[in-house]
Amino acid sequence: MSAFAGFRLLLAKELREQVRTLRLVVVVVVLAAFGATSPLLAKLLPDIIKAAGTETAGFTITMPTPTTADAVLQLVKNLGQFGLLIAILVCMGAVATEKERGTAGFVLTKPVGRGPFIMAKAVAIGLLLAAGIAAGYALAWIYTAVLFEALPLPGFVASGALLWLSLLVTGSITFLFSVLASSSLVAGGAGFVALIVTGIVAAIPGIGAYAPTGLSTPAVALALGTPAGDLAGPIVVNIVLVGLALGAAQLAFRRQEL
Repeated sequence: MSAFAGFRLLLAKELREQVRTLRLVVVVVVLAAFGATSPLLAKLLPDIIKAAGTETAGFTITMPTPTTADAVLQLVKNLGQFGLLIAILVCMGAVATEKERGTAGFVLTKPVGRGPFIMAKAVAIGLLLAAGIAAGYALAWIYTAVLFEALPLPGFVASGALLWLSLLVTGSITFLFSVLASSSLVAGGAGFVALIVTGIVAAIPGIGAYAPTGLSTPAVALALGTPAGDLAGPIVVNIVLVGLALGAAQLAFRRQEL
């Protein structure tokens, strides 16, 4: 069996498992819910604060009128934060769990290579996250158009793609640790550490724009149809990070005894 044929067979297996275990449904529903509620929250937040009482200890809290920018900021913040958590959760056990259960060794007794095994899992996870982001952004675009104004669709789609790339970086790093670690909990812990580190890097002037979490600012600009600056460098850097993590995962997996 050729490497491509093995990859295609394993990818189909991974996609079927996502459907059978309801992982696809859960991820899409969760991110779709956050996408739909983000513009709603932006629109209703002043009323919620007003209903809760705006006068405390002699101070009056005055909320500005919500705008389209508030809806987009809420969207990128919610999908960015919860998307990163989901990326870690789905990647932490991708390989480690199969090694623990011995199913990885069983699959590799078939005429498929270790490279296609790793890449099929990585691509399936990438498609899973893409489906979730697409659902969240689609509902957010509709609700934003109803509650505020319709946003330029090309820029909105580009914003979703940029946010998806940021999830892929954190996910691929967690995936690498899933290959290296002996348990999914260790891989998940390493993924959270990587998330914290990238968050710190994102706060460094001049470097932060190249961090995965630094992509959220241009994602907001793209969604609003405003200039997002030069994105070539940050996009290339993050794609390279994904490639390095997956390449290292393949090399490590080839040397492991199952």
